[in-house]
Formats: sequence, C-alpha cells, structure tokens
Amino acid sequence: MSKTNRLLADSGFTCLVLLSAFGLNLLLQNQFQTPAMTPMIFVLGVFLVSWRTQGYLWGIAASLISVIAVNWAFTYPYWAFDLISPECISSAVAMLIVAILTGGLTTRLKQQEKLKADAEKERMRGNLLRAVSHDLRTPLTAIYGACSAIVENYDGLSRETQLKLLKDVQSDAQWLNRMVENLLSVTRVDADTVRLSKNSTVLEELIDSLLLKFHKHYPDQKVHVEIPEEFVCIPMDAMLIEQVLMNLLENAIFHAHGMKNLWLRVTVRDRKAVFSVEDDGCGIPPERIDHLFTGLLGSEAPTDTGRSNMGIGLSVCSTIIKAHNGQIKAFNRPKGGAAFSFALEMEDRKHAEQ
Repeated sequence: MSKTNRLLADSGFTCLVLLSAFGLNLLLQNQFQTPAMTPMIFVLGVFLVSWRTQGYLWGIAASLISVIAVNWAFTYPYWAFDLISPECISSAVAMLIVAILTGGLTTRLKQQEKLKADAEKERMRGNLLRAVSHDLRTPLTAIYGACSAIVENYDGLSRETQLKLLKDVQSDAQWLNRMVENLLSVTRVDADTVRLSKNSTVLEELIDSLLLKFHKHYPDQKVHVEIPEEFVCIPMDAMLIEQVLMNLLENAIFHAHGMKNLWLRVTVRDRKAVFSVEDDGCGIPPERIDHLFTGLLGSEAPTDTGRSNMGIGLSVCSTIIKAHNGQIKAFNRPKGGAAFSFALEMEDRKHAEQ
C-alpha cells in the first residue's frame, strides 16, 4: 500500500472510530444517564486506532481528540471547555499511555511479521537458486556433449546421427528457454516496484493463444478443452496466466507417466473463474503434494526426459497466482491422475458495461 493510501486509510479509520465513540456516548448519556462509561468507550476507541493504524501518530491524535471531546460534551459544565481540571489531565495521561503502549506493541509485531516474511522470501530464493543450479546443469552438459561429439567426429558421424544430436540440442535449448522465462516471471512478480499489468481478458482468446503455443511445441499431444459457452471476461495479466497454464500442461507431459488424456477445464463459480488442468497419468505421490509449490522438488521429481523442472515451474505458478490474489492447489483425481486448479476473480458485469 502506498503512503498516500495508507494515510487516507488511517485517517478515515481514526475519524470513523472517534465519531462512533462520540455518538455511542451521546446515546448512552441521553438514554441511560451513564457518564461513567464515557471515558472507557473513548479509551477503547484510542486502543482500536492505535492497534489498526501505522506508527504512533494516529493513536496519540485520537487520545488528544478524545480528551477534548470528553471535556467538552460529557463533563460538567457541558458544551464548554475546562482543560485544566484534574479529570481532564488524568484522562489525557491515561489515553496517551494506552496509545503509546498499543502503538509500540503493534509496531513491534508488524516489524516481526515483516522480518519473518523477508526471511521466508530469502529461504525460498535460496531453495530456488539451488534447484535452478541443479536443473540447468543437466541440459547444459547434454548440449555441450552433443556439440563436442559433432565437432570432434564430424566426418565419422552419419547424417542420421548428426540430426539426432542436433534435435537433442534443440530440445534441451527449448527447455532452457522455458526455464529462463519462468525465472524472469518470478523476478518480475516478486519485485516490489513492479506491478501486474492487469487487463480485461476474454477467456476464449486466452485459451486459443495458449493452445496455439502449446501445439507448436507438442503437436502430438491432444488437450481436451472444456470452457463455458457464455462470454467470460477476467481481469488478469494474460501473459503470466498463460505461462501458468503452459507450465501445468508441460508438467503433465513430463511427469504424468502413462497419461492418455489431458484436460483443460474452466468453470464459473460464485463470480470466479476456476481453471483446472487434469490428466489420467500416474498421479502425485502423497508425500510430495505439500511441497509441490515450494521449489524444493529439484531432482526428486521423476521425469521421462531426465529434467527436473517440476519444482521450479510449479513454484513460478504459485508466485503468479498469489500475485493475482489467488491460490493454486494440487490433488489426485479419484479415477487416477493428477489435477491442478486455481481461481481468479471475474470482472463485474455492471462495471464492464460502463
């Protein structure tokens, strides 16, 4: 949240709490004649302001305003100021103590939460770097070996052998390109100064673009697509969401041993578009489900191609979906195979029509 928005939110919350306390005290005094409750209600208001706002400023301001309000409207003589009375001074001291203590405690808790979040982020970065270093080594070694074989034995290799080695190099280079795209996406989403480029995206156009790119790389793999017949428009960063779906589809190809069918489904529930990628392959080992999106799988993830990009790709997916205020989850299908799903908020129809 920007400083301006934080300032507006804190000032609005402070005004709301103090006005509510003032109105409640007026009601109690007129209906029940309970002046003893007045300071307690304002103290509660000061506590709430100090707890929910940033720093000490608003809590101290709320305590001073509360003292003035109590002295002016709820202390005899009514509707007149007597700021040097013992009651006024003691109320001011008590409310200032509440504001300072609460503000200090809240600030300390927020700092601890920030430190914890930063430590978790650094831990995930370290895990990501360790996994990346391992995952990049295998295809780079294969590319170097194939190129060396061609250069050193050019005249002795048959045309078929050379083409096979070159196709292997092409495949490994293609995989490395996808890995770099994933890493760049993590950097883009994780940077504090860069925000998502959310635009209203038509679901059908997103799916068409995704399938066009997917079939260029995997022409032999059919994807069963199920999307709503009605017009669906979703605010999103289309490039990143397309990358999430591409990663999920590719993971099915790399890791779903025995897969015969691959589905891409989108349903609409409670003004949310729910995306799911499902397969009928070998499924996910139960002990790995809780760690799929942490980037910790590394070489533990089984693949047919010898590449272990499952942890990296799913970590990227999780980062992108979290940036869209969503959550991605994985589970095994009752009939066999794995499923990955996430939900995105849909565009309000009234807002779209305007």
